[in-house]
Amino acid sequence: MRHPFLASTAVALATAVLAACGSSGGSGDGGKEAAAAADSTPSAATTASPTPSAARTAAPAPRRSSTTPKAPAGDITPATGSFTKKQKEYLTDRVPKGMDPAAVLQTGQETCDRLRYLVKADRDIAVAAIVSGEVADAKPAVTHLCPQHQDVVDEAALGYADGTHKGAGLRPGRYRAPSPTKACSWQVAAADGKELESGSSGTGGQVEITVARSARTFTSTGCYAWLPQGDN
Repeated sequence: MRHPFLASTAVALATAVLAACGSSGGSGDGGKEAAAAADSTPSAATTASPTPSAARTAAPAPRRSSTTPKAPAGDITPATGSFTKKQKEYLTDRVPKGMDPAAVLQTGQETCDRLRYLVKADRDIAVAAIVSGEVADAKPAVTHLCPQHQDVVDEAALGYADGTHKGAGLRPGRYRAPSPTKACSWQVAAADGKELESGSSGTGGQVEITVARSARTFTSTGCYAWLPQGDN
């Protein structure tokens, strides 16, 4: 499920990160120029709370097979300028042989730029975007390039995306879907299949659920992402 709020930020962020392409190798703050450009662009930050749909279009982060040979750490050098210690840590074991490491670094910087923009506009949407996978590979980017967003990544790690979640790994507690679609529905069931909770929402407004300790299956459709309540 894709979120239209992320669509409204895609054009502004694309302009910003392209402006930063030529300077990523020598950047010491993981994309300051791109972030500054994003801040100067009129955005959806002042619009009403968004609701998800399939309308968003964003450039996905490049995905490569984990078996692709990676360049040794000693070979990770930019064509011009130099990498900071944190940038080198991010790039370690992430640069395929023969690829410009600055291009890989740019991907991480774009992730940080998107998170910075989303957090400023609506923190819940930023967390939900990580939970749902709309913002991919957020953890390594935040760890090395924009640690100020670590709390957002930590919260997202405790959430649930649409789909079926099973087993003892389910975390009991209260959860909320801050911006579901109008086709949002959910069910929580025990080990014997007994329904513990279910519901649906046709309004697109925030909904809440309880995952009981006895729950063994949680299924969600059209709800985009569930975030933990603060008292979990």
